[in-house]
Amino acid sequence: MYKQLLTTTLISLTMMSSFAQKSETQNGVTEKLHYVTYHGAPSKGKILMVASSPAVSKQTGWPIGFWAAELTHPLRVFTEAGYEVELASTEGGKIEMDGYSNPLDASGYAAHDVITLGYMQLPWFNEMLANTKKMTEVNPSDYAAIFLVGGQAPMYTFKGNKELEKLFVGFYESGKPSAAVCHSTTLLLDAKTTDGELLVNGKTWTGFANSEEDFADKAVGMKIQPYRIEDEARKIRNTRFKVAPAFASYAIADGKLITGQQQNSGEAAAKLVVEMLSK
Repeated sequence: MYKQLLTTTLISLTMMSSFAQKSETQNGVTEKLHYVTYHGAPSKGKILMVASSPAVSKQTGWPIGFWAAELTHPLRVFTEAGYEVELASTEGGKIEMDGYSNPLDASGYAAHDVITLGYMQLPWFNEMLANTKKMTEVNPSDYAAIFLVGGQAPMYTFKGNKELEKLFVGFYESGKPSAAVCHSTTLLLDAKTTDGELLVNGKTWTGFANSEEDFADKAVGMKIQPYRIEDEARKIRNTRFKVAPAFASYAIADGKLITGQQQNSGEAAAKLVVEMLSK
């Protein structure tokens, strides 16, 4: 009897997990169903997240790294949907948050980010940050999708990074969801498919907007970035770079390419990845 009940429960949960979200309105009543994986459920597969190793800004002299929310918010989406997440970085080893993205930073800029704050209390999360795989050491066939984490460091460590371009394009050409958010979309300014065309050729995509760069520069009283993604993207022919109002949650899926505008868009981009994997 117990085995039969367990089997029935697992079948029901498996059927529910075939969709991420369902909303239905009838006779003025709205019902919204969102599946969250139960504790101990079988894994649906692995998603590879790639963040930048620590660097130093040539513009500001600051130590720079990844933006915390662009890791933690997608991480929550992926794990709730039933996927395991493995984290790699450009050089491997310990990675560091951008100071302004740390909820405990004296600036208070990200003090509202309770999702990151929650993860920071977990030993396994801190261990993950302290011991990332080097991106060249991962086996792409082990993963169902790739997700690039943004931050300030990718403007130096992702731009023109041929190894990362090869990894990302490999996922894309294998038909796997391939996502990038915020400043990690700088990779798409140069990444080319195996036929020699820019991956964004004919694509609609997004990334950190000029309006957001203006805000950040004004806030700290100096030019932060060495170049602007929106400026460079608009120089590319036969591509459509779109942005929403500053700091709105905004993500785009065009085929298997998924992009998010900035740190508030990581969750939206991750949900597009999950939706794509659920089809």
